[in-house]
Amino acid sequence: MYRKNDIPDAELLARHEAASRPVSALAADYPNATSTGEHTHERAQLLYAIEGVMIIRSAAGYWVVPPTRAVWLVPGVSHEVRMCGDVKMRTVFVAPRAAPDLPSSSSVLAVGPLLRELILAATSVPFDYVLGSRDDRVMQLLLDELQIISILPLHLPMPGDPRLRRICEALTEAPEQEFCVAEWGRAVGVTARTVQRLFRRETGLTFGQWRQQARLLFALERLARGDRIIDVALDSGYASQSAFAAMFRRHFGVSPSSFYQ
Repeated sequence: MYRKNDIPDAELLARHEAASRPVSALAADYPNATSTGEHTHERAQLLYAIEGVMIIRSAAGYWVVPPTRAVWLVPGVSHEVRMCGDVKMRTVFVAPRAAPDLPSSSSVLAVGPLLRELILAATSVPFDYVLGSRDDRVMQLLLDELQIISILPLHLPMPGDPRLRRICEALTEAPEQEFCVAEWGRAVGVTARTVQRLFRRETGLTFGQWRQQARLLFALERLARGDRIIDVALDSGYASQSAFAAMFRRHFGVSPSSFYQ
């Protein structure tokens, strides 16, 4: 069987993809700054870290996933997971059509006490658990919880349009930049109106909403590393710590200092 402190290899992951039961789970611990490399899975994944923060990137977007949250990745999405701090990851693999109302898109999910305990219990369930057994009921209850779970605003959608992608990549690398829409438009050879239209079409957000989200996710990653709040605030493009804290609380409902507690 799988040893908790091992990083899963290709053979073990292939066993999860080919499992006869609709749900399987594993536990793996990763040191700080480890990357899984870009990869895909045939099954959906629920990635949850009981310790540490996961930074997940794909062509479709960017997620910051602290403890008390998990990320749901739909089957076939190419992604990379990078560890911020030592991460104790618990992964649930879910077969397509295992339940009717599973999340339809990749997203960050709230993890309450019941779901957390179900995820931990699932990592001890064998691949070939007996239908109708306690193990089967654990997995079925886990699926029930996934169908009613709350989706959280911790996703930064990335556009496909190459002009807009240049703007977005520049802002994720240096979120403190204060260029207005017209200045960004001139930088990529289009009008301000075209920039706004592209943002709405490609991301579902206005330019201002997307930049705010980029700054907040940048801040979450820095806070996870233990950086001082004042440094995070200024590097995220806010004029003061109080302005940053007010925006953070409006968005997440808690202060920056208590987010990871």
